[in-house]
Amino acid sequence: MFRAYKPDPATYLGVARVFDLRPEQVMLVAAHHDDLEGARGCGLRSAYIERPLEFGAAHVKDVSPQPGNHLHAASLTALADQLGC
Repeated sequence: MFRAYKPDPATYLGVARVFDLRPEQVMLVAAHHDDLEGARGCGLRSAYIERPLEFGAAHVKDVSPQPGNHLHAASLTALADQLGC
């Protein structure tokens, strides 16, 4: 749709533009800190979702909270609770 891929700002800002929103009104929800960092760099809010076994039980991923993210949740339902949904 935007002819670009993360971390190109067009991927983050294009969503805001399509829905006629300011970047700070949009939140990227992802399990990869690099994607969230790119979104924050464009003014979007960020929410990290833990996926400790994303790469299998033999390669447990560090899912510790990062200071830059606006929200951190163990699951999508936990994020919905934090957002009051």
